[in-house]
Amino acid sequence: MNIFENSIFRNRATHAVADPAAGQDTAREESATEASDRAGTVRKSDAEWRQELTPEEFYVLRQAGTERPFTGEYWDTHTAGVYQCRACGAELFTSNEKFDSHCGWPSFWAPLAEGKVRYIHDRTLGMDRVEVRCGTCDSHLGHVFEGEGYGTPTDQRYCINSVSLKLVPREEPQVSGGSPEA
Repeated sequence: MNIFENSIFRNRATHAVADPAAGQDTAREESATEASDRAGTVRKSDAEWRQELTPEEFYVLRQAGTERPFTGEYWDTHTAGVYQCRACGAELFTSNEKFDSHCGWPSFWAPLAEGKVRYIHDRTLGMDRVEVRCGTCDSHLGHVFEGEGYGTPTDQRYCINSVSLKLVPREEPQVSGGSPEA
């Protein structure tokens, strides 16, 4: 099955965008609509990002790097909550869509909502993949794969770097009232 035939990927790859990890190589592609002025975007220089992010965060989020499997903070987390972009704080995924894929990175079967992430045809490293980026600040999150046989509603696996995310745990409802009477 070709991942680009799926509706969320259709008409996404129409022109090349420079790969930040490979200098001026044009291995990544995006649609003209996505490259145009996106409302609510966060734009900062590399110098500004370097001041705000750790070296590992900068490498993954801004240079499309990958953390080693089974080393990230959230690969085996089952805490209920919302996963935000570590760079800009945009809400991207929830624990409701997180599942155990045993691949070494957090896996989700869908983003929080359409438009929260964007997709780029990634042909780096001799592979044909779909990169997932934050829809707000354009930071690299990971990749999405489909047709792997996981029992999820979408048959997709958003394989996301832990260092790209920040989990905000869901607050438990507080029970009001005083102490029980004896």
